[in-house]
Amino acid sequence: MNIVLTGSIGNIGKPLTEELVKKGHTVTVISSNAERIAAIENIGAKATIGSMFDTDFLTETFKGADIVYLMETMEAAGDMFDKSIDFIGSISKIGEAYKTAVEQSGVKKIVHLSSIGAHTDHSTGIIVFHHHVENILKQLPEDVAIKFIRPVGIYFNMFSFITTIKNKGSIISNWGGDQKEPWVSPLDIADVIAEEMEKPFNGRIVRYVASDEVSPNEIAKALGKAIGQPDLEWKVIPDEELFQNWLNIGFNEQVARGFVETQASQGTGILYEDYNKNKPVLGKVKLADFAKEFAEAYWV
Repeated sequence: MNIVLTGSIGNIGKPLTEELVKKGHTVTVISSNAERIAAIENIGAKATIGSMFDTDFLTETFKGADIVYLMETMEAAGDMFDKSIDFIGSISKIGEAYKTAVEQSGVKKIVHLSSIGAHTDHSTGIIVFHHHVENILKQLPEDVAIKFIRPVGIYFNMFSFITTIKNKGSIISNWGGDQKEPWVSPLDIADVIAEEMEKPFNGRIVRYVASDEVSPNEIAKALGKAIGQPDLEWKVIPDEELFQNWLNIGFNEQVARGFVETQASQGTGILYEDYNKNKPVLGKVKLADFAKEFAEAYWV
C-alpha cells in the first residue's frame, strides 16, 4: 500500500516507518525538518518537507495515498516556553488543515494518533486538543473511514523526572499513591498502528493502547532500583505549588496550568473513565524494560 505518515521519525514514527517498510509498503514521511531527509531515506521511505499547517502542501502529499496517518504534537505548535502561543488553538488549526487536505485529496482511510482523555473536553487539561482534533476529523464525510488510536501515558514522559530526582532527590507531582494506571511504550503504539493499517477499514473506531498498569509508587521503586536509589520516593504536592514551580522555570502559562490539570485527572481517574470501559490487551514492553532505558538516560 501507499502510506503517508505525518510526524516525522520520532519515538513512534521511526519504529512505525521501519515496520511498514519491512512489510513492503511504500511509505512517505512528512517532516518539517530538512535535516531529517537522510535519516528517513536510510529507513527506505520517501521524505517530504513541509508544515502541518499548510493545507496545500498536505493535499498534494496525500494525493494517491491508500492510508494517511495523522498526528499532532505540542512541539508542532511551538516552544513550550514561548508565552505567546495558544497551543490548544494552534493544534486545532492543524486538525482543520488535516480535514481540508483529506477532503481535497480524496483519501478514504485515516489512522489518527489521538490520546487517552480524548473522550471528553472536561478536566483533562492541555491534552484536550486531542478531543478537539478528533471532533474535527469526525466532520469528514461518512465514506472516510477513521481509526482513532488512543495511547495512554507514554513511558518517555517519565524522562522529565530526571531533573527533579537529581535536584530534589525524589519524583515530585500533584498525584501519586498506590492506584495502578496504564502506561505504554512507543514500540507497542507503533505495532498497533501498523496492525490496524493492514486490517479492514469500516466507519469510525477507537482503540486504546497500553503496555503495563502500575502505580506511581511502583514506578518510583522500579526507577529507583534501576538508577541505584532503591529508596526513591514519589512525593505529592498541591496543584498550585506544582503550577508555580513550572511557571518559575519559564513554562507558557497555558502549558503549565494544562499539565497540572492533566496530571490531576490521573489522580482523580477522570482521564481513565473511557479506557476502563474499553481496556485493551496489554502490549509487550513493561515498566521493567523501560526502567533500563531510564537508567541509561539518567547517567548520561
